[in-house]
Amino acid sequence: MDTNTDNKLRLFTRGQGKRLKLRGLRRRWLASSVGPIIVILVLVGVLSAATISSSLDARARSSLEAKAKSGSDYFSAYSMGSYSEYYRRAAQYVTDYSMNDSLAKNVELQFINGKRQVELSSRGAVAGSTPATPEVGRAVETGKTASFSGRDPLTGESILAVSSPVFYNGTVVAVMRFVTSTRLLDQQLWLTVLVMAAVIAAVIFLIFVSNLIFINNVVQPVAEVSEAAKRISSGSYGIQIANKYTDELGQLVDNINNMSLKISQSEKMQTEFISSVSHELRTPLTAISGWGETLLGDETGDPRQLRRGLRIIVKEARRLTGMVEELLEFSKMQDGRFTLQVEEMDLQAELEDAIYTYRELFRQDGIQLNYHSDQELYTELISGDPQRLKQVFCNVLDNAAKHGGAGKRIDVDMTQEGDSYVVRIRDYGPGIPPAEVPFVKQKFYKGSSKARGSGIGLAVCDEIVQRHGGVFDIGNADGGGAIVTIRLPISGQEL
Repeated sequence: MDTNTDNKLRLFTRGQGKRLKLRGLRRRWLASSVGPIIVILVLVGVLSAATISSSLDARARSSLEAKAKSGSDYFSAYSMGSYSEYYRRAAQYVTDYSMNDSLAKNVELQFINGKRQVELSSRGAVAGSTPATPEVGRAVETGKTASFSGRDPLTGESILAVSSPVFYNGTVVAVMRFVTSTRLLDQQLWLTVLVMAAVIAAVIFLIFVSNLIFINNVVQPVAEVSEAAKRISSGSYGIQIANKYTDELGQLVDNINNMSLKISQSEKMQTEFISSVSHELRTPLTAISGWGETLLGDETGDPRQLRRGLRIIVKEARRLTGMVEELLEFSKMQDGRFTLQVEEMDLQAELEDAIYTYRELFRQDGIQLNYHSDQELYTELISGDPQRLKQVFCNVLDNAAKHGGAGKRIDVDMTQEGDSYVVRIRDYGPGIPPAEVPFVKQKFYKGSSKARGSGIGLAVCDEIVQRHGGVFDIGNADGGGAIVTIRLPISGQEL
């Protein structure tokens, strides 16, 4: 298989995988949201159908029972002197029922004698035939109206029958029976069920369509975010997704965009850091190597040349040592090995020691280092690591000289504010561009300054001060220049 075909196959496989995942998301959403609704609607439909069926049956039964009871009461109210009189009255009642009663079209009226045989019928039932349903016997035996709903044992047809006894001198002499097919009730029930099913189906369809539209509106941005995340993971840092949403999806897109931008910035800063460190390490090594070769090749033995060369070698060696130590500190900070040797210490003494170390160096470079402090007031100790805090002061002073040395002046001030000591170190250089102020403490950040440095010193300082429970802040001073504020809590013990 050639390379192009293999690439196309991989692209196709990835595309298919993504589509399958998205389809799976749709299925899970529809199953979890629409599925329960469908089940509930179906259960409601089934229960409603059962309720309607029971209601229709009860209503029809009640109507026939009322009709049968009124008819039997009518006959029982009259004294029938002979069978012929009873038969005549019954025949007349059947005729009137057939011609005038609205029920006659669908409900058959039968008169049944004491032997449980049909004597008269509004539908022409065979005289002498015996109904096979049990409600006739119950009406005769109990003297009360009885009913039956089910299949007729003789015809197999679903029927509803109501039998009411006719009394003569307190004795059951006949039964008035109303019987009807439940076909119409079944038709009415099925029509109702079909209407309900259509309504439920329409509701389910609308719910399904609305949920499908909603999940598609969710899946599309999720697919875009997923694709962007894949591109970011493959190294395409800084890509941005068009945000067309104002809800949680919009927040997600904003977060992805911010993450992509920050990763891009971090990658850029790390690249610049590697380049900067390489350059920073190469510069002193070149100076040391160059002056070493110069001194080795100098056959004149000029003492001034020798002292000058050795001074440069020592200076560059110290600078190289400082950079290596800075890198080691940063490495410890990154992998969690950054520790403090905490003790009760005099913060002012460490600050003045750092100032003493740098004052002569700055004087040689034409920079005036001013220090102000009310020594009598600062008698309380702090809990801290003296070497680490001195490292912070030295790093900040060195940065002030590098980036603000053009102002030829650096001011250091120490005050007590509440339960904290505050050290402010200010230069009178060009200051920090406002757009860069939020980032100057980030690892690897160098900004637009052309001054030499690795871009990790301030990040290490910030970490040290935070480990002491303090605040390390960098900004621009009123009147020009940059100002670093170091705020550290006082432990409460006195010297």
